[in-house]
Amino acid sequence: MQDTTAAHLSHRIDVAQSEARLPSLAAGLVRGGRLVWSHARGTIDGRVTGHEADEHTQYRIGSITKTLVAVVVMRLRDEGALDLTDPFEQHVPGTAIGHVTVAQLLSHGAGLQAETDGPWWERTAGEYWRTLVDQLGLRHPPGRRFHYSNVGYAALGELIARHRGHPWATAVSAELLNPLEMQRTTARPVAPHAHGLAVHPFADVVLAEPEHDAGAMAPAGQLWSTVRDLARWAAFLAGDTGGLLDPDTLAEMRSPLVVDDTPGSPWTAAHGLGVQVWNIEGRRFVGHGGSMPGFLASVRVDVETGDGVVLFTNSTSGLPRSLGTDLLSELTQAEPLPPEPWHVAEGDAEVLDLVGPWYWGPAGFELRAAGDGRLHLRPVDGAGRASRFDACGPDRWVGLDGYFAGEPLHVIRRRDRSVSHLDLASFRFTRTPYDPDADVPGGVDEAGWR
Repeated sequence: MQDTTAAHLSHRIDVAQSEARLPSLAAGLVRGGRLVWSHARGTIDGRVTGHEADEHTQYRIGSITKTLVAVVVMRLRDEGALDLTDPFEQHVPGTAIGHVTVAQLLSHGAGLQAETDGPWWERTAGEYWRTLVDQLGLRHPPGRRFHYSNVGYAALGELIARHRGHPWATAVSAELLNPLEMQRTTARPVAPHAHGLAVHPFADVVLAEPEHDAGAMAPAGQLWSTVRDLARWAAFLAGDTGGLLDPDTLAEMRSPLVVDDTPGSPWTAAHGLGVQVWNIEGRRFVGHGGSMPGFLASVRVDVETGDGVVLFTNSTSGLPRSLGTDLLSELTQAEPLPPEPWHVAEGDAEVLDLVGPWYWGPAGFELRAAGDGRLHLRPVDGAGRASRFDACGPDRWVGLDGYFAGEPLHVIRRRDRSVSHLDLASFRFTRTPYDPDADVPGGVDEAGWR
């Protein structure tokens, strides 16, 4: 990163820490899978002469913990230990929520209550699972709507423990933190760590917030981490999984499943399998926010570029909402990523027969052969059913995304091996609009165009 860019970003953090009245604010940017910039301002205890925060200072990451829990659950799925459509009862029997599915718990679509029935769990010592299980209940019918549930991740933590034979935190450490060398990410604070504080809304004074082991609720928000460690997790969410998770599984997690719909405003947020998904001005981001008494945190990754941002503060409130995406935008503007170089690809004569203009009835499309061996179908006017296709046999392709995801594309050839038409999920694509020589279902009016 250029010095001028780094200086500008650091100034942005300094201003935010001052104007938002945050005891400390720490940030980092990830590009190409590594931390390329970090900056912190303020002290870990809020005192003027206290220990200055830096990239190695631990902060509590709150609900970002859920993303690691979710990855372990997905690893169990990939191992064949469970299916996302399994009812919870199949893995953890004896609860009142046994009929909700694993996928619904991961995506906050189960309708499960948001919090415990007992005292404010984030500020009090945690209970055991056998105590929490009696409190579990639904607020909405499963699958009906998005309803964020911390309790749901307590349930997933218990599911992990039943399968692994040890606590969820042990599984997260052994399967993710240790292989990724995230040694400063722990279940309880290890010095140097920030102290959780509440800032008075009308005076420049602070109040210490309590910190406890959350017990059975810990999978919802127990972990502590640093700028450097969470930057590695941002790189993981961007695609650098270090071989710990199949790329297709990560893509599955990052697909929006349940929309977070706030009445009266257009929706921009959704939830995948353990990660939040945002659509901001046409750019898609994935990651998660974190909130615990005395702490706020965020990890967010631009899906297209892989650039990521991490943020921490040791304040119960006040972190500017758009700061993370603003930092990413400023990095992109100051130092845009170069496009991938164009390379000549090996040509296949039978594939070259397929490229060019096609028509679905009167609607114009174009089919292109990409260097990755895939076919790309898109409307000429740019609006409509665009999809990519992977080869799955001679003249056989399957849709990867969009409307035609999973649908078959068959190339229909004449006896001389020339291409007659394309059969895509029963739709006929022809070289001219409603080609009378092609096999168009319903036939083509003999009177022709008039």
